[in-house]
Amino acid sequence: MIEIANQIGVALKSKGWMIVTAESCTGGGIAEAITAVPGCSAWFDRAFVTYSYEAKVEVLGVRQSSLAEYGAVSEQVVQEMARGALGHSRAHVAIAVSGIAGPAGGTPEKPVGSVWISWATRDSIDADEALNSTVISKRYLFLGDREAVRQQTVVKALSELLHNL
Repeated sequence: MIEIANQIGVALKSKGWMIVTAESCTGGGIAEAITAVPGCSAWFDRAFVTYSYEAKVEVLGVRQSSLAEYGAVSEQVVQEMARGALGHSRAHVAIAVSGIAGPAGGTPEKPVGSVWISWATRDSIDADEALNSTVISKRYLFLGDREAVRQQTVVKALSELLHNL
């Protein structure tokens, strides 16, 4: 993972960009992979670990109505997490993740291993100080135990970001 994170750092530095993370199921694993790279302070702004519904609302500005209607493991919520991370940072790009790592908590609609990942880029700030961003989201179903799901989420989040930079 450190090699992927290092390559992301090179790409971000070449653009003069910084990254922010908003993590739930990975508990800071993406930020940990990034901060393993020496010199990452030049391109890593901050990380938010928002595990509870309350933290997602209070820290990232996720709408309570989105959580109530769709649940934390949903495209709507992970997109709001990504936009909120951008809005509460100096970063140009964000990664947000929310999922069910298990071993419990799965449902037939959202089985253990279900993960939503969003990648967002800051497009502009308009005259009213509103953030305009582009967000891409994908749903994954990772197999394995809790640690395997978390690790696969970190690798996928970073590798897809690198691919899209």
